[in-house]
Amino acid sequence: MTAQPATAEVTELGSMERARRRNLIIQYIFMVLLAAFFLFPLVFVFVAAFKEDASVLADSDGIGAFIPDPDTLVGFDNFASAADRASLWRVFFNSVIISSFIVGLGLIVNSLLGYALARLRFRGRNLLIAVIIALIIIPFEALAVPLLYITAELGWLDTYHVQILPFVANALFIYLFYTFFLNVPVSLEEAARVDGAGPVRTFVSVVAPLAKPAYATMAILGFLFSWGQFLWPVMVTRGVDVRPLPVGIGVFKTTPPVQWGDIMAYAAMMTLPLLIIFLIFQRYFIQGVASSGVKG
Repeated sequence: MTAQPATAEVTELGSMERARRRNLIIQYIFMVLLAAFFLFPLVFVFVAAFKEDASVLADSDGIGAFIPDPDTLVGFDNFASAADRASLWRVFFNSVIISSFIVGLGLIVNSLLGYALARLRFRGRNLLIAVIIALIIIPFEALAVPLLYITAELGWLDTYHVQILPFVANALFIYLFYTFFLNVPVSLEEAARVDGAGPVRTFVSVVAPLAKPAYATMAILGFLFSWGQFLWPVMVTRGVDVRPLPVGIGVFKTTPPVQWGDIMAYAAMMTLPLLIIFLIFQRYFIQGVASSGVKG
């Protein structure tokens, strides 16, 4: 009497398990196809960066765009040509300096501001949080002209710091740290104070190590924002001495002939650091996005 229900239950569980595996396989296939779709442009750029100029567009309609042909490869000649025409290595160094300072100083400033908002209670705190949230939705283009006027009056044009200082404090990153620190148990900080740690020691030794996902999220997003910034450098720079990578690529259109191999080599150098940064911090980045509630 009991054998049939037990057999039916086992059969039902087996069917559910097979359905779960089938759905999982379908999900993985879909994600692989989606990843391949987004990787196609990157593969095309990196392959084309090593091709001779005539073959870049000639092979763009077929599989040759993604598989290098030894007969059309020119090694690093395109990179050398891009360096001659657009001062590739100079503007690359400029971008590294600008992005590194924005991210490095931003990690310190934004995390301290977020921590202060999460822990301190003072008059006007809620209003300050509301202002920060409001600033997140204001596009930079709305502030660019007034900011340009201020920096011009200060004599900052055509310098590194005019491209760094206005972007160190970021409303989105302050709010990201604020929401993250709200979830850190206060009891950990109280235990540190009982052991004799001051506010600075408590933050550095107890709170900051727990916030690695938030720091990684801000580092990736901050580097992505600063590395690809175009409008502000166009407005405040005049020559290649302090000009970053996104502005320098315009040289290939303004000084003929248009050589697509050089352009692809330049684009590869713009993309490679972003890939490296993301691959290094991707695990912490995913944790930070999930724990802070930031939605894309």
